[in-house]
Amino acid sequence: MSGFSGAVLAGGRSSRFGSDKARYRYRGKTLLERALASLSGADERFVVSGRPYAVGVPVYPDVIAGGGPLSGLHAALLYATRDWVALAACDLPHLTPTYWSLLWAERAGAEVVVVRSAAGRLEPLAALYHRALLPTVTEQLEAGEGRMHALVARVNAREVPWERVRAAVGAQVLLNANTPSDLP
Repeated sequence: MSGFSGAVLAGGRSSRFGSDKARYRYRGKTLLERALASLSGADERFVVSGRPYAVGVPVYPDVIAGGGPLSGLHAALLYATRDWVALAACDLPHLTPTYWSLLWAERAGAEVVVVRSAAGRLEPLAALYHRALLPTVTEQLEAGEGRMHALVARVNAREVPWERVRAAVGAQVLLNANTPSDLP
């Protein structure tokens, strides 16, 4: 698989986690290293964060600060050299290259490819975004609307069925680590 950039968001405060979750070791790797490994099929990989990380890939800051993950997506779309960006939050330690392959296969005709979890929630922090969305993301940030779900609702989004994802990569793929106790 080729043709996309892989961006890991590692800019949150980690207040519920109690420490920098990107540096938290889980099953022998940091959460940041695990997210980067899931993107091994990307043509390029980088991290979007205001903190320094020595992980062998570029680390870029937000360009428009204060918009949370949407600011991170904005930076990822700006820095990416490919038309598609696989955006992964660092606190999703069970993402895999197969997960991204599933989303990549569904991109035709879409601006966003996203999964709706078993709980019925869209997972915009483990999704593919087309760089053509950069003006829309910029406009939304400048309007003070930082919600990722608001972006997904206003653009051409394709949802990959949860059952297909679960069958291919397991039910824990979208497990979010808000605290260390969330990690089995």
